[in-house]
Amino acid sequence: MDFQHIIEAVGRLVDFAGVAVMVIGAVVSIPMALRGYQPRRLPADAERMSVYRAYRQLLGRSILLGLELLVAADIIRTVAVAPTYESVGVLGLIVLIRTFLSFSLELEITGRWPWQKEPSSSRPGPDGGSLKRESAVSET
Repeated sequence: MDFQHIIEAVGRLVDFAGVAVMVIGAVVSIPMALRGYQPRRLPADAERMSVYRAYRQLLGRSILLGLELLVAADIIRTVAVAPTYESVGVLGLIVLIRTFLSFSLELEITGRWPWQKEPSSSRPGPDGGSLKRESAVSET
């Protein structure tokens, strides 16, 4: 076996791993959501997520990880084996599309873009204590 065949085999293996992560994640997410999975980083005053919302979050995370592996496989196969302008261009388009999908999924899962900081649930008051943020909707 020469180098090109080894790289192709590694690329196919990483492709398989990406698809397997998405499929296994979809299957494992169902019982987790049905058992009432709740993320650890929910604020203390947040409502519990519905089964549907929990499943969407778990499935979205699986898809994100699978997409990352598929992009890695494409990069391995394209760059490691005599890249041409055409193959690099196709790789660029594939990475661009998958990156857009990843950002869209991240926004759907967390409610913010990947480069945005997590919103803090409290801010320091003038005396060093914390002031809770007021809701945008006022009670009437």
